[in-house]
Amino acid sequence: MDEMTRLRELRADAPVPDRAALAPGRERLTDTIAGKGRRGFRARADWRIASLGAVVAITAAALFVTQVVDTSDPRQSGPATVAGDLDLSGPAAALGRAADFLDRQEVPPEPRADQWIYLREVDAQQERQWAEVPAEIRKKMQVTYTPDSWIPYDDKAAENDASDTDHQTARASYRLAAGLPEDPEALLAKLRKVFPTGSGPDGAPEAEGEHTFRALSVLLESYPIPPDALARIYRAMATVDGVEVTDHLIRDASGRQVIAVTRDHDQGDTRREILIDPVDYSYAGARDVVTRTHEISNPHGQPSTVYRRGDVLIDIARTRAAVVDAKGQKP
Repeated sequence: MDEMTRLRELRADAPVPDRAALAPGRERLTDTIAGKGRRGFRARADWRIASLGAVVAITAAALFVTQVVDTSDPRQSGPATVAGDLDLSGPAAALGRAADFLDRQEVPPEPRADQWIYLREVDAQQERQWAEVPAEIRKKMQVTYTPDSWIPYDDKAAENDASDTDHQTARASYRLAAGLPEDPEALLAKLRKVFPTGSGPDGAPEAEGEHTFRALSVLLESYPIPPDALARIYRAMATVDGVEVTDHLIRDASGRQVIAVTRDHDQGDTRREILIDPVDYSYAGARDVVTRTHEISNPHGQPSTVYRRGDVLIDIARTRAAVVDAKGQKP
């Protein structure tokens, strides 16, 4: 029996996800193959999470897991912040305070063309799924899971690839962010243009609020973003219809307490959360969380899957980001 057959049989009872559900996990896992860095930062319409929830993939197999939201009381003694006391009463207060802090920071020089972007990201679902693969199968596989990745800052081949319109290289993202206008409405319109909404097999076009929040979330994944540009982005994000801020710090996949800027998906029973570090207001990760307990019927007579309110379907924590001089180098 070959390794793929054994891997499929490992969780043969798992529900079969659709293309939209598989896309994020498949891309993140394949980006780590053999130490390869990510090609860039993407904004595809099939990143949207339908009511089926998010099920990530290891190679061609779909292994289903969910993680329940941390139940400890996050209101207890949060982390010390260099920015002063947090105000989580709403998006204007929280993101405005973050922007004010970032405006006071020195803007570092743009990375050199020969430098690399190092990222370390804890992906709770992929770690759990990888752990479920038997050791004897794992040894024979051509892929591995690692939280570390390296991205070339100046990737001319990718930047000039006209056939791939749904990504931004690290350099393109930096310059896009640096050139965004001050006016929130104009800034958001620019991002919607750069990251267009989907159509055809990727789904119907999104409404403006959902489209805008997705575009913001993809740009915020890029690194580095100049602090003054990040300030403009946060002020604009506070104006997006449906955006809220959780009134207490939540715990991310690495166990840190972070700020959660949220927006419910227009369709389905989940919300997207952009996570922000309360110390320096940098991007800290993303989550997708079930907002209403519901049951999904599965094909081929398989038992229905129940998604419970509070289940975390995507849970990614960025714990380190830096500009380095060579691929494989860590700060």
